[in-house]
Amino acid sequence: MGKGKTNSGVGVGERLLAWYDRSRRTLPWRAAPGEKPDPYAVWLSEVMLQQTTVAAVGAFYAKFLALWPRVEQLAAAPVEAVMQAWAGLGYYSRARNLHACAQSVVRDHGGRFPDSEADLLRLPGVGPYTAAAIAAIAFDRPAIVVDGNVERVIARLRAVETPLPAAKKEISALVAEIAPRARPGDFAQAMMDLGATICTPRNPACVLCPLRADCAASATGTQEDYPRKAAKKPRPLRRGAVFYLRRADGAVLTRTRPPRGLLGGMEEFFGTDWRGERAADWAARPPAGDDAPPPHARSDWRHAGEIEHVFTHFALKLAVFVAEAPRGVPAPEGGRWLDESQMRAAALPSVMRKAERAALGFLAVSGLSGEQNGS
Repeated sequence: MGKGKTNSGVGVGERLLAWYDRSRRTLPWRAAPGEKPDPYAVWLSEVMLQQTTVAAVGAFYAKFLALWPRVEQLAAAPVEAVMQAWAGLGYYSRARNLHACAQSVVRDHGGRFPDSEADLLRLPGVGPYTAAAIAAIAFDRPAIVVDGNVERVIARLRAVETPLPAAKKEISALVAEIAPRARPGDFAQAMMDLGATICTPRNPACVLCPLRADCAASATGTQEDYPRKAAKKPRPLRRGAVFYLRRADGAVLTRTRPPRGLLGGMEEFFGTDWRGERAADWAARPPAGDDAPPPHARSDWRHAGEIEHVFTHFALKLAVFVAEAPRGVPAPEGGRWLDESQMRAAALPSVMRKAERAALGFLAVSGLSGEQNGS
């Protein structure tokens, strides 16, 4: 049996494409059979799908297309508007890079995405995976596209013993072995669909798999043992405090995070830094000393509880402190007051929305009133 051949002598890639023609998913960014893919739609979806599920992306994709149907319109939009539309999708550096990439496509390429991996890699925020995916799916260029779904399919198909992430190069080589010459874009999407719908992480539907006859893991009943994964290091814990200040007219005090770094350019409430050495009882009262003091310190700050959030490289516990201020109190340097409608639309990341919910829940039962606070 030659490389990439099934037991029947038909190439694995060809068999997968035949299955894809019968069973392909209908996705809002995917061209229908016989239609030419839209590179803008492919690029937008691929950026959104990085570390995010298809189910989570759908509504955001529709929102972006409604706001900016063409790359020229996205490039011309204020970056603040792009960040605001992205709020809730996570990994916010993607939104900044999305805007920068759109501007580069318009400025440097006349509004047309380049069609080679090499040129795509020169665009802001486009890494090897995204470049390969756009080249294959949008332009039908031969490219090896490997996401988490593909890693799982190949690791099971060939019983790859090397644990991830060390196995990435080996898996890419195995994908290249079975990739057919024809229809590279459909092959890439077929691999993704197989992993998403049949070769799932738990309880894979092997009886329905078009590649079952050649799957080494299925043959030994060990499919859920693959892909092998290296032991994860414990995620460190950091602690901090966040200050939710509501004025008597309902406006809430916020500020914008620095443009670079974690949650760069997003809206947030005032607060302390996030450190790993703080003790569990650190947040029993509003921070003092070398920690950032709460804004409008004369307000009656109360501890409204603690929220938890998990980032890629660390876990976070934030003590939420709540106070109300009288009408007319000016915002401190770097801050702004947002009214109710502005707060609904603000580009607050998920961790700050958690803090907001905790604060509003506390205010609803605490009886605090901004009119009663001194100025």
